[in-house]
Amino acid sequence: MFMTYLTPQIIAEVTGGEFIGRSSEREVRVVGAVKDNREVKRGNLFVCIRGARADGHSFANSAFESGAACCLAETRINDAHGPYVLVPSTLEAVKKLGGYYRALFDMPVIGITGSVGKTTTKELTAAVLGTKYNVLKTPANMNNELGVPLTLLSLTEQHEAAVIEMGISDFGEMSRLAAMVRPDICIITEIGYSHLEALGDRNGVLQAKGEVFEFMDTTGFAVLNRDNDLLRAYDPGINKVTFGLDAGNDFRAENVRLVGTDKVEFEIVSKNSRFTACVPSYGVHLAKLAAAAAAVGSLLGLTDENIIEGLFSYKPVDGRSNVIKTGFITLIDDCYNANPNSVRAALSSLSSLPNRRVAILGDMLDLSALSDQLHREVGSFAAQNGIDCLICCGKNAAFIYEGYLSGGGENAYYYQNKDELSAVLPVLIKENDAALVKASHSMKFEELLPVLLTAGGDKV
Repeated sequence: MFMTYLTPQIIAEVTGGEFIGRSSEREVRVVGAVKDNREVKRGNLFVCIRGARADGHSFANSAFESGAACCLAETRINDAHGPYVLVPSTLEAVKKLGGYYRALFDMPVIGITGSVGKTTTKELTAAVLGTKYNVLKTPANMNNELGVPLTLLSLTEQHEAAVIEMGISDFGEMSRLAAMVRPDICIITEIGYSHLEALGDRNGVLQAKGEVFEFMDTTGFAVLNRDNDLLRAYDPGINKVTFGLDAGNDFRAENVRLVGTDKVEFEIVSKNSRFTACVPSYGVHLAKLAAAAAAVGSLLGLTDENIIEGLFSYKPVDGRSNVIKTGFITLIDDCYNANPNSVRAALSSLSSLPNRRVAILGDMLDLSALSDQLHREVGSFAAQNGIDCLICCGKNAAFIYEGYLSGGGENAYYYQNKDELSAVLPVLIKENDAALVKASHSMKFEELLPVLLTAGGDKV
């Protein structure tokens, strides 16, 4: 029987690294792993990562002083205050450790991927499973080749299930993530227009996401959005359960009702059940993603009552459809990221709100040769879905502006950069507006939020 914890000796053996330290330190218990010395808790493994702005090796001794039990390093640490394992690449080493450590645990592991909705689905699924299990879930944006193994290394004997978000941008990445995660159930939320510079088109996106199923047992389950044209016909090679809004889905949301910005109500319908549920957050898209969470809950033996309770306990993640009522406007902070699918979903939710509906949109990046067309289509969609005012900012967003006007929209503004927009934004926003803010992450549209929060002279 394996131990469900690590030691410097085990870390050296798994990674093929060199243990450096006193002999008595070889068997020190190591629990959890971090890459930021400010997050170190007693017993952690500190992984020294060379970043663009800082080299983690410089903070190794600070990590030891904060209680780290061991470090993983690529270069020798001068006057090390504790044991460390020297490896050629700390990133490759931590991935080996993550895969090794996950294999020590016999519990349901749910992987979540897709072009849009991954984080929300992760939170909904973890909330549902949390009514029965002690659940580990991916924190914040730790869904890449460093974040995933760090998350897996935080498993403890108290955990009974894990929900792991897996984000990719190129071929082969999913294989490397799935080799560590080895999910028993995998949700694919959507196959849309994302990371097209590397993946080419939506078929490439599906191929890259589908790599996950090569690392799943045939007894596992693929939980797929059947509303998506490519996923509808897709054969994952394992058991397939579908979710969405269409009648042909195994788990579907019906009678979806957005109640202002406070909640969305709907019915979850499956072969053996029908019940009313509510997610106390904003966005019609939540109903479909709740159906995915309900599917996973059902597969793992949860009752309808468990699922209802879990969905009602959901809390949104900052920057993802987070609603702030400032006293002057209703601000919808959805500026964490954007692609055509997620922007359309955000606009659909915005269109259902009362009063003047304002969309503040920026560039959607990594869309390759389709960029101009997809930006125009988003603008046209905004016009056709009753968006009263469109404010665009960024080089590519000029095509959203064009699409809105050609689609019949009338009240539109375009600015080349955020400084120009920030200067006029207080004048463009009116009392009682519902204002959506959304753009790709690197556009840093969160910098516009302080202007909107203080519009009208009121502060949150």
